Amino acid sequence: MSTQSLRKDHKLIEKVLQALDATIKLLKDGKQIPEEILSPTLDFTQNFTDVCHHGKEEEALFPALEKAGMPTTMGPIHMMLLDHKRTKEIAEHISLASKKYLEIGDSAYLIETLELYVQHVTEHLWKENNRLFMMADARLNDATNEIDKNMDDIEAKKLSELGKTRSHYESLVDELEKNVSEIN
Repeated sequence: MSTQSLRKDHKLIEKVLQALDATIKLLKDGKQIPEEILSPTLDFTQNFTDVCHHGKEEEALFPALEKAGMPTTMGPIHMMLLDHKRTKEIAEHISLASKKYLEIGDSAYLIETLELYVQHVTEHLWKENNRLFMMADARLNDATNEIDKNMDDIEAKKLSELGKTRSHYESLVDELEKNVSEIN
């Protein structure tokens, strides 16, 4: 299955979305969210999701789909690229909102951007899992090994450039879930 690596990424991303959803509820209840929760969230959304995960899609999956006859200027690939751009923009707003929150304690902008991110990325993952990946697995069945190797190479390169590893992000997600659950 040519999308196995990406589906594995989605499981990690979904855990972060759950932690963000819990963070939103805590903020709405007036709880203080420490930098120890916000910093890993920023690292994950900006680096793992945007750089690594989207990099694997944009540099391996989408070119393979294009080679298999799927257009990139319209249709699913075009829509996913627009979604990726929007995800990056929202993550940048989360960064600004987090800084504002940590400086002056105003949670309104942070709540708004986190809600937008959770909604957008949840919808995006659904589109990929239930539409794009099904098409990709059907169209790319003969090239699965090559695509998997390309994705592994891209992930290793992107993470190396960030000075991080996949296990770092897996641990980060586990720690984020734990830290959010411990806020009273």
